[in-house]
Formats: sequence, structure tokens, C-alpha cells
Amino acid sequence: MSRLRITWKKSDIGYAKDQKRTIWALGLRRLNQTVEHEDTPSIRGMINKVKHLVETEENGEEQGRRETE
Repeated sequence: MSRLRITWKKSDIGYAKDQKRTIWALGLRRLNQTVEHEDTPSIRGMINKVKHLVETEENGEEQGRRETE
């Protein structure tokens, strides 16, 4: 499974409380902070909910490492 790199880019001030909780649940505490998560349906759902506040990119490093082992 690949990993997702999620970066918090826009403040959550003025947005619904559930979106603020989603940012927190993703492990984001400060603007411009980046976290990595496994690419699962639940993480994708959280990202979809706050896609206007975050940037995502796929990180296939782990997948490439498995192929060489």
C-alpha cells in the first residue's frame, strides 16, 4: 500500500467544527505541517472532507522498497 503525504495549507478559522476535528484527526496541528498516512479508504474520506484546506501527494517510496527486497 502506498503512503499519502498531507500538508495543511489553509486555516480552518470560520469553517465547521467537524472540519476542524477532521484536521486534528489527521494529526495536523499547525499550518504548513506535513504528515504521512497509509492510503486507506478512511484516510481518503477525511482528506475529501477537508480537500479545500489541505494538499496531498502520493508517496510510493515504500512500494518501491518492497519491489527491491
